[in-house]
Amino acid sequence: MAVELAALKADLGITDDRDDDGLQTQLDAALSFAHEVRADLNWDSDPDSELPAPTATHELGVIRLAGRWWTRRRSPDGLVQSNELGSSRIPSVDPDIERMLGIGRYRGPVFA
Repeated sequence: MAVELAALKADLGITDDRDDDGLQTQLDAALSFAHEVRADLNWDSDPDSELPAPTATHELGVIRLAGRWWTRRRSPDGLVQSNELGSSRIPSVDPDIERMLGIGRYRGPVFA
């Protein structure tokens, strides 16, 4: 599965290319993380693999995770400032992303 930078930029509503290097870094890290935590999926589209292919939901989960990390880079303490609203908290865990990727509390039982 190849998640493209253009998909991340579209999801974030970014139209310029000044942050492409940073966005690509976040996307690569999110995809690597998904590979690690969901090793039970055929992320590389290997035709000889018996593992199931990731779904569109998994792909969107990777995109949203990269976007979340991109936003949190400005808020290591979990707070962002807004002129209109003051400070807002950005939680470190997003249940929607966990649900999309099937990780965290949404991960089914795993037998070794």
